[in-house]
Amino acid sequence: MIHNASILNNCFMKKTYIYLRALIIFLFLILNAQAQQTSYLEEGIGLFKKKEFDKSKILFEKNIVFNPKSEESYLYLAKIFDLNSDEEQQEVNLNNVLLINPLNDEAIYMLTVLKIEQSDYSQAKELIKKFTLVCKSFCSKKKAIQEKFEKLTPKNAKNNN
Repeated sequence: MIHNASILNNCFMKKTYIYLRALIIFLFLILNAQAQQTSYLEEGIGLFKKKEFDKSKILFEKNIVFNPKSEESYLYLAKIFDLNSDEEQQEVNLNNVLLINPLNDEAIYMLTVLKIEQSDYSQAKELIKKFTLVCKSFCSKKKAIQEKFEKLTPKNAKNNN
């Protein structure tokens, strides 16, 4: 009977050791993935500042894989697509930023400029109103965006809005 208890105790210890080892490996992988995701964003920003847009784009996309709610990654991707004149992808990424943070004034500003360039005056006018309410770091651009809207808006579109 003592022998059976010893065998059971030994078996229990082996299973506990295996589970503990698996838990440690799992935690290590999670921490490593989190560190990697931070690294992707930081590296991407660094490459963006060095004007290495293709390389930074890949890193921002990798960061989004690990962190789908990365407001900054979507915003930088929108900036890259703006530089590449890809309006469709720029708009998709700006809308993603605004889904994550509806008060992101830089994204609202960029989307407003895009809507003005696309001649979507009613949407631009709504975005200008929203921008005026939420602007923080981009408030200095409020007058410029209003002037751009006024210059590019045809007279009949101004009267309809």
